[in-house]
Amino acid sequence: MSEDLKRIAGALERLAPAPQPAPDFDAADAFVWHVEPDRLVPVAQVNRVDLNLLLDIDRARDTLLENTEQFARGLPANNALLWGARGMGKSSLVKAVHGAVRGKGLPLKIVELQREDLPSVGRLLSLLRGSDARFLLFCDDLSFSSDDQHYKSLKAVLDGGIEGRPENVLFYATSNRRHLMPRDMIENERSSAINPSEAVEEKVSLSDRFGLWLGFHPCGQDEYLAMIRGYCDSYGVEIDDETLRAEAIEWQATRGARSGRVAWQYFTDLAGRRGVAI
Repeated sequence: MSEDLKRIAGALERLAPAPQPAPDFDAADAFVWHVEPDRLVPVAQVNRVDLNLLLDIDRARDTLLENTEQFARGLPANNALLWGARGMGKSSLVKAVHGAVRGKGLPLKIVELQREDLPSVGRLLSLLRGSDARFLLFCDDLSFSSDDQHYKSLKAVLDGGIEGRPENVLFYATSNRRHLMPRDMIENERSSAINPSEAVEEKVSLSDRFGLWLGFHPCGQDEYLAMIRGYCDSYGVEIDDETLRAEAIEWQATRGARSGRVAWQYFTDLAGRRGVAI
């Protein structure tokens, strides 16, 4: 083959790459979806905390765990939107629930999908549809701007089209926004549109397609300190209550925030100073 033909063949292959082989779903219990080329990358060990360490979110924890168990057992279950205050354990809860369900011997796998890869979700669903396994499709920090069209791709997951969402796929998303879009953007579109009620209805109604809405709210100081004490007890870090309280309050003051994430960051610093591996 001449050099010119080789270059042409190479260019065509880059424009239309050969179909990827079917993924080996037995390779892991967790995967990350990548595009260009499409592929599911197995995750050897999921970065998560134990479900019992997630404090002050009992209702959300119990509701999501029950819903996930139902799905893993082949029973009806709802897509879930976990929304609310940042750093309060939304994504941690999804990963912890998956671990807890796997710990009960139920065959559930989790696939992480990035928000920017939503346009490829149809191709991903086609891959998952052909498997006998059951999948939790997870998108972290989901939100949309005024000119963002990715939300249309999400409807394929929530509603399906004529083909419908695969029976073996459930979708969980986390967001800081209840309606997946900024409130000021909603108000701007309503005030400037000819028909205000229709201007944002398509985007706002997207969140209505989630069967479960689980809200996460800022924690108080007592809950913040209880989270840290729970981490200390679980990992064997010894510290008296007075010292913990003084240090933890000073830590939150320097961060200007109080949340589960800040509690974990303080505990990580504490465990390092005490020479305890976590």
